[in-house]
Amino acid sequence: MGIRNAVIGNLSYVENRQDAGALWENFVIAERMKALAYQNSFSSSWFWRTKQQQEIDYIEEENGQIKAFEFKWNPNKAHAKCPASFMEAYSTATYKVITPANIEEFLLHSPEHER
Repeated sequence: MGIRNAVIGNLSYVENRQDAGALWENFVIAERMKALAYQNSFSSSWFWRTKQQQEIDYIEEENGQIKAFEFKWNPNKAHAKCPASFMEAYSTATYKVITPANIEEFLLHSPEHER
């Protein structure tokens, strides 16, 4: 992300940026992938979006268990709801919103502990 910011010429503090949410999403996904690799987890990962633009930022699947995650930089949005169409299609999936307040738990606990 540092290279991206240098290329677009925006090295402002995150508090002063219009793209803070997008930076947060990219940071969390990159760090999660590193953590999973370190833990020797073989989860598959995706994102999900409908034609109506409903979306899930990040999905992991391992051993048939689907875990959906939404990433919110703003802690006031920590109560974001999972799209009903996703839960209808994947009724056994879990859903969690990740904010700066719970990022540590998301990155430091192995996937087995999230069940």
